[in-house]
Amino acid sequence: MGFVFIVCSGFLSADPADPEPGDMFVTSSIGEPVNLIPFFASDSASSEISRLIFNGLVKYDKDLKIVGDLAESFEVKDGGMKIIFHLRKNVHWQDGAPFTAADVEFTFQKLRDPNTPTPYGGDFEKVESLKVLDDSTLEVNYKEPFSPGLASWGMGIIPKHLLEKEDLMKTSFSRRPVGTGPYLLKKWKTGERLELRANRDYFEGRPFIERTIYRIIPDQATTFLELETENLDSAGLTPLQFKRQTDTSFFKDHYTKYRTPSFGYTYIGYNSEHPLFGDRKVRKAIGLAINKQEIADVTLLGLGQVATGPFLPSSWAYNSDVKPSPFDPALARQWLSEAGWTDADGDGFLDKEGRKFSFTLLTNLGNEQRKMACEIIQRRLREIGIDVKIQVIEWGTFLREFIDKKKYEAVLLAWNLSYDPDIFDIFHSSKTRPGEFNFVSYKNEEVDGLLAEGRRLFKEEARAPVYRRIHRIISDDEPYTFLTVPDSLLVLHRRFRGPELAPSGIGYNFIKWFVPKDEQKYKVRLEE
Repeated sequence: MGFVFIVCSGFLSADPADPEPGDMFVTSSIGEPVNLIPFFASDSASSEISRLIFNGLVKYDKDLKIVGDLAESFEVKDGGMKIIFHLRKNVHWQDGAPFTAADVEFTFQKLRDPNTPTPYGGDFEKVESLKVLDDSTLEVNYKEPFSPGLASWGMGIIPKHLLEKEDLMKTSFSRRPVGTGPYLLKKWKTGERLELRANRDYFEGRPFIERTIYRIIPDQATTFLELETENLDSAGLTPLQFKRQTDTSFFKDHYTKYRTPSFGYTYIGYNSEHPLFGDRKVRKAIGLAINKQEIADVTLLGLGQVATGPFLPSSWAYNSDVKPSPFDPALARQWLSEAGWTDADGDGFLDKEGRKFSFTLLTNLGNEQRKMACEIIQRRLREIGIDVKIQVIEWGTFLREFIDKKKYEAVLLAWNLSYDPDIFDIFHSSKTRPGEFNFVSYKNEEVDGLLAEGRRLFKEEARAPVYRRIHRIISDDEPYTFLTVPDSLLVLHRRFRGPELAPSGIGYNFIKWFVPKDEQKYKVRLEE
């Protein structure tokens, strides 16, 4: 996997002096978290905060290698059929209770419980048995080889003593979580902010930054204004903000800009259970009618590229032989005609059996690039006789009322992918229940078989042909119209020391970030 990192406006390395705790880190999110229990923290707003509160048994290090987290060490045996985890000792939950193997066993049981509607449960169905050997040792045995097995134990572990008698779907723990992580949630003011405090007893050492604040700002323009007044220490930037609006002496003096490859792509997802989009020809025609390079040029300003399928160019699973579908409105009309869509009444819109080809394209509030992409798509589809209405919805409502309930026709969204190319949860036909990731209800028997096969193989050279075949089939089926792979664009206030560029991003060592005493902006009371 290759990576290119670009840092603008200079870079501040750690001071040689010993860092002192204190100060706050203030950032923002366009959406409010939905649920902080790791099982259900599947959206970006929830997962980012949940990862500061909870730990898994393993994690990815700065070079994307799997290392121990709550597990001090692990042994992979019998060709991956067995994993023995040796847990850290003297780790405590944030309420002071000891963390033990019983908590891992409880977490595993809840993940396997059919009454737990988590999109991550499938990773644990391959487990034959989990044995608690003692308070700090676990043995996990698999039914068959399962290549994502070790990485799956990065799932946040939850406390047995607090949740054993709770209904996970109704518990107040989702808003008042207790984890083992570096930060504790102290306050959640709905629609406004979440405040986290450093865990003084964290097993890897107390974080130097005493408070972390997530402000909920559902508008990118407002976020930028907050950066200009230094009310935010960090935020994601739009391409326009990154290239032009931050090219000022103020931003160069006060912030460092980072541009790194993202681990995600934007797409149009079609509800294949809707009468309009069950026909592959219709989906392919829409893809032909959309100028993807135009969307990349207008929305990304060169800070990204056109997507071709479910894998990214930086991944070894990527099929470089798959090219973006061409912009060909004439061929799109031909495919639609073959599917029965013609302008029978001469009003400029396609119709079939008396029904006008019209649908609503949904996207989430607060992302101007997605809104611009929707408008380009609307214009291009109007040129071939399809009427598209655009609806922009607040993030939490978008997920709960439309995605989870499949009350939509088409959506424009983005996936942030894991480092392993396993996309079973997104495209396998068994993962279409409410709350799961295959919400477009995509079904392809060959893809199902290949996804299962890819999980049984361990060596990259054996897995690569499987995933490249999946890339080809999904691109041809077009359950999504793959649009763009945007770069990740970020600014960080220059008073923070310790951030380092790495393949995993700059946040992997967040607990080591600090602000020199004489530069600390917020005089917060240290909790002892």
